[in-house]
Amino acid sequence: MKCHTQYPIIMIHGIGFRDNKYLNYWGRIPKSLTEEGCIIRYGSQDSWGSIEENALTIKDAILSVINETKVEKVNIIAHSKGGIDARYMLSSLDMSRYVASLTTIASPHHGSKALDILSKFPKFIIKIVSFFVNLWFRLLGDNSPDFFSTVMSLTTKNMAIFNATQKDCETVYYQSFGFKMKNMFSDIFLWLPYLVTKLLEGDNDGIVSVKSSRWTNYQGPYSGKEVRGISHLDEVDFRRSNIKTKKQKEGINDIREFYIQLVNQLKDRGF
Repeated sequence: MKCHTQYPIIMIHGIGFRDNKYLNYWGRIPKSLTEEGCIIRYGSQDSWGSIEENALTIKDAILSVINETKVEKVNIIAHSKGGIDARYMLSSLDMSRYVASLTTIASPHHGSKALDILSKFPKFIIKIVSFFVNLWFRLLGDNSPDFFSTVMSLTTKNMAIFNATQKDCETVYYQSFGFKMKNMFSDIFLWLPYLVTKLLEGDNDGIVSVKSSRWTNYQGPYSGKEVRGISHLDEVDFRRSNIKTKKQKEGINDIREFYIQLVNQLKDRGF
């Protein structure tokens, strides 16, 4: 089977969502991978947890999977901030021996200039917003939501510090992917953040710029040939439908096929 990798796949979500049995963050992707022989598990970290707290949760999830499946390592596929959580876990929590590969999908490796602007708002305003966001997501299941820490950690300045201290582990294969919307009409939910990020950083997927998504073994940016493009939500099959109804010569029509190809390549590398 195309996706029968040597090691299980740990899928790690981004900001604002949790791993939910009935409303999967990754849409139809896990089912498609499983049908092709892939063993899928999840990071189960908080939706608004700090990098450090989420990394501890992901660590526990990986050790649990290793104990359950009796394998030596896992592969990680991480979307958005999940990729930053995973990088910290590998570099700072002595977990590189348990991870064969880390694939980041539109992760803000170099931070966000939009968050640079937000971080300059009076701290008491951000703290007030943080209180209500944390309260709401605690009700939804987060153990330690920390909106303030998350916002501050993903500024360009703090991510530059992060990158200087959280070096890639030599024994782990890293790769990163970037995506971009064609224009503000590519995704009705992300038209405003797309315009803001376009003005500040250039091409982006409605949340993360192409520049920020670049990390080790970068591949992309992926988009569509026509108007549609690929948004931050499309990357995780948010709409549970194909990106393009008609097959095109360039770009991605069905995001599930992108992940099947990705995992197949991990399999070919012996992971």
